[in-house]
Amino acid sequence: MIPVEAERPRALLAGASRRWVRLLPWAVAFVLCVALLPTTIVVLTADYGLNGGLASALAVAQAAPLLLAVVRPLQAWYVVFVADVAGALALLTVDFQERLLWPFPPMEIVGYVGLCLALGLRERRRTLLLVWLATAGANVGLGFAAPHGTGAKDLLLTILGGVALLLGGALRERYEVQRRLAEQETISEAERGRRTLLEERARIARELHDVVAHHMSVITVQADTAEYRLAALPPDVREEFTSIAATARESLGEMRRLLGVLRNEEAHGELVPQPGLAQIGQLVEATARTVGPVDFTPCDAEVPEAVGLSAYRIVQEALANVVRHAPGAATHVSLSVARPAGEQTDGQRDGQREGPGGERLTVLVVNEPPLEPPAGPLEVGGTGHGLVGMRERVRLVGGTLDVGPLPDGGFRVAAQLPLTEEDIT
Repeated sequence: MIPVEAERPRALLAGASRRWVRLLPWAVAFVLCVALLPTTIVVLTADYGLNGGLASALAVAQAAPLLLAVVRPLQAWYVVFVADVAGALALLTVDFQERLLWPFPPMEIVGYVGLCLALGLRERRRTLLLVWLATAGANVGLGFAAPHGTGAKDLLLTILGGVALLLGGALRERYEVQRRLAEQETISEAERGRRTLLEERARIARELHDVVAHHMSVITVQADTAEYRLAALPPDVREEFTSIAATARESLGEMRRLLGVLRNEEAHGELVPQPGLAQIGQLVEATARTVGPVDFTPCDAEVPEAVGLSAYRIVQEALANVVRHAPGAATHVSLSVARPAGEQTDGQRDGQREGPGGERLTVLVVNEPPLEPPAGPLEVGGTGHGLVGMRERVRLVGGTLDVGPLPDGGFRVAAQLPLTEEDIT
């Protein structure tokens, strides 16, 4: 017995993106039903000489289920298969010409082939194989009762039905493979973005340790040496300094233990001092030697270490994008300190916090379009995840970020980082 699979209320091709494709099965089923119903009645009565009432009942049983096949093709097949076999047996009761097809007249073959195509688009391989075996068995079994002998033409239903089942199954499996591949690509892209974000946050955490550990160490040393540097400290003040030093040392220990989770065996290079504004000039010079002219406007202002490190990483990633996507393009890098104008840009923003009148470091990297379009990108398959790092750097210090293409074909990266302690998150 052919197993009935779980009910699927969705129609054939219901998942197609285009509306006409979703309506195509209904249109085909309607046309077949409207065309085959009267044709079957006329052929069975006029050509085969079958009783009109019986011919009408067989025509309805063989054609009407084609509409059901759009939603439940297997259930429709049960009805049509039984009706076709019953029709073949009914034709044995009348005398018809030898030239006419038996056991299945042409209109029955047309409807059955369309039904098999619907089955192939919906059911699994095992079900399709059982359907074909049932078709072949009925075809061969009825052949033993053929009134005019058997021939190759009597196996048309088995041959054409098998072809339709195979074609429909191949189309269904191809669609399933493409759907799963698209889903996997979507999942992989999301995982790559998430992994990039986590890696950048871990990197920021490691760098923050190096920045904060310096200040905590200074606090510890100052608290430990206060009783030697400051004369005649009251006992309660000396005890307070001792408590401060102990708390600072405990905090340093906790930071180092947490950092052990983030560091790995390949992170030895990150133990060197972290770069800041002073090292951006060296970064610009190295880039200029590699890809082309880079104008640099430095800034000698004193900025917090976290802000200087974030500015360096933003410039580093922006110049890396120039190397990847616009080699040879003239690039302008500028650093400046100014008070915010109080107006927001329309670009891409992160961390929309404005300090109340505090000074801000503006980091601007603008590249012009390359003189000659590159033959291809230096890095194939880029996903744009470098912007994730920029956003995290800006969010770290509570600044704003504006990135996007320019009308002339260039690209602009602009970040504003607050310098006052109360504005830095």
